[in-house]
Order: sequence, then structure tokens, then C-alpha cells
Amino acid sequence: MAEPLPDPIPAATLVLFRESTAAAPELLFVERARAMAFAAGAVVFPGGRVDPGDHALALALRGDDDDIAGRIAAIRETIEEAGIAVGLDPVPDTAVLDRLRAGLHAQRPFGELLKAEGLTLDPDVLVPFARWCPRHAHSRIFDTRFYLAQLPEGAPEPVADATENVRAFWRRASEMLDDVAAGEAHAIFPTRRNLERLAGFASYAAAVADARAFPVRTVTPWTETRDGDAHLCIPDDLGYPITAEPLARAMRD
Repeated sequence: MAEPLPDPIPAATLVLFRESTAAAPELLFVERARAMAFAAGAVVFPGGRVDPGDHALALALRGDDDDIAGRIAAIRETIEEAGIAVGLDPVPDTAVLDRLRAGLHAQRPFGELLKAEGLTLDPDVLVPFARWCPRHAHSRIFDTRFYLAQLPEGAPEPVADATENVRAFWRRASEMLDDVAAGEAHAIFPTRRNLERLAGFASYAAAVADARAFPVRTVTPWTETRDGDAHLCIPDDLGYPITAEPLARAMRD
């Protein structure tokens, strides 16, 4: 009898848009260090686990709401991993950002750091986009909420934390898909499916409209046989242009 899978770890990630009048928006990526236990060497959106401090802040704002805690985690992790703050008022300058980031790396509570800097938190600037919970044996299981947000005016260039991530950079979704197809970058299955969806948006407004047009329902990929071959599949009613991929190719990536 197979052993039961562990409970999923709540997590959150931020898809941050930088608009351009000349082309499709750029998205913020980080490249994970090859020593990491999960998604080693992969390009991902900034994010990480939802921790108790995120729930404490959510409780203070609106009650202990898992979605609000997820938004707070996505904001906090993007500061930690890339040095960019979203949803803070006033928009912090470089010196304040450096102090926030240093405090987070020193494991100080996010709420304490915000209070010390006179900053308020507005999680409503994040738009729910998707929720993924792949449940593979022999792999960590994360229940990850994906949020959209727009780069604040005057934000600095991203800088990787040089611990969990080795690089932070901007790239258009279509360009990142090309990099993955050419073997120049590595992306896990959920990232690729979300990139395919994101590549269809010519603006942040279009992405938000799409996010609001489809329900945020947890995506847990499953395996089924199609035309004699095993495929890794996702639902076909959540806005994703590609909903099945041969298992051998999906797991190879």
C-alpha cells in the first residue's frame, strides 16, 4: 500500500508586470540556486511559503484569511528575493528597502519592520490569478497561490538575494518559453503552463481581465492515457491554452 502524501505546504508567488509601450509586458523572474531542494536551477516567479507572521498580519488587517495571508507572503517574498516592494504605502526608497530586506533576512517579523518604517500594507493591489497544488510522490507538495501585480513607479532594478536565488531579471513570457524550449533555461511544469497563459496578454490590464474571467480553482495535474501515451493533464476550463503534455516530456523538463 502506498504511503499517504504529506499535507501541502501553503505558498504564494507574485507575477510582477513591467509595462512597455513597444511590446508585451516583461515579467519578473528569479533563478533558483542549484543547491535548493525544490526546483533547483529553475526560473520561477518570486515567492515562497506562507508563514505564521503572514497570518498574524492578515488577522490584524481583515481576520485570519488564507487569501490575504497569501498576498502578504507574496509581497514579503518579493522584497526578500528580488528587492522590489509592491503594496506598500508610501513606496519605500532604496534605503528603506535595504533595511526591510536586511530585517527579513535576519528573520525579523514583517509587521514589526513595516511599523518601524511607518509603512502600511495594501494587499488589494495583488490580483488572484491561479492556484496550483501538484501532488507528486517523492517531491515536496506546495499549495501555491499566484497573484498578479504591476511594478510601482520608481521601483529599483531587481537584485537577487544570492542565497535561494542566483539571478533576478525581467523577461517576456514568450521569450522565456523560447529560452526553455532551446534548453537555455529550466522551468517546472506549473511555471510553463502559466507562462503559456501569460504569453497571450498584451498588457497588465488584459491579464487582470483574464484573471477575473476565470475562477481561481486549485489545479492538481493528473495522468491519463491519450492516443496510447501517458499525458500530464490539467483542467480545460481555467484559461490555459495547453492543458495536456506527454508525460515523458513534462517530467524531463
